[in-house]
Amino acid sequence: MTTTAEDQGSVPARSRDPNSYLLLLRFALLNIIAVALLVLGLTNGLVQQAFESDETHFVLVIVLVFIVGFGLVLWRVIWTSQELNCARDFDPARPSRAARYLARASGKDAQSRQTLASTLRLELSQNITLIKHLGSSLVFLGLIGTVIGFIIALSGVDPDMAGDAENIGPMVSTLISGMSTALVTTLVGGVLNIWLMANYQLLTTGTARLISAIVELGEHRAGA
Repeated sequence: MTTTAEDQGSVPARSRDPNSYLLLLRFALLNIIAVALLVLGLTNGLVQQAFESDETHFVLVIVLVFIVGFGLVLWRVIWTSQELNCARDFDPARPSRAARYLARASGKDAQSRQTLASTLRLELSQNITLIKHLGSSLVFLGLIGTVIGFIIALSGVDPDMAGDAENIGPMVSTLISGMSTALVTTLVGGVLNIWLMANYQLLTTGTARLISAIVELGEHRAGA
């Protein structure tokens, strides 16, 4: 009598699906491209110039907000990928969001299961809302930096002293410094917003797939 792979206690073939960590692979590909562009900017001195041009250090604030947002994205992508695998290769003995959902949906009627599905959708969607807010804040921080830059630029302009040749140099220097801050903060905020929101959209897609996988599993078990 021949034994199959499942009889021998080996992992079922579906758990070795190459698409098991597709979300992580997409995340890695997206950010490899982004990091490559960042390295290109470092090589050309553009990144260093952005920091040096901002005397207010507002660019650093924008970068720190981005790092917090990116860290949250990384954590949620890893968690979502793991939960997707748990839903696709469901094991009742393994703690997972799918197992919690099935435990709550067990013995419920269709209307109750629909309510649970809506609650699940709301909970998982709210868990990534903070990332969206952080992405939006990058643009607003860039605009605030723009305003600060214009204030600095205009603060160095004194109409009463504009006719004095000795004062023109310092005024022009302050004007250039302020304009540099304004333009650099706007650029950095916009670029990092695009980077973070691209990851957010990727995570949103993964979250939607997780919700669908869990709900479909629950309906399948209910109809079995």
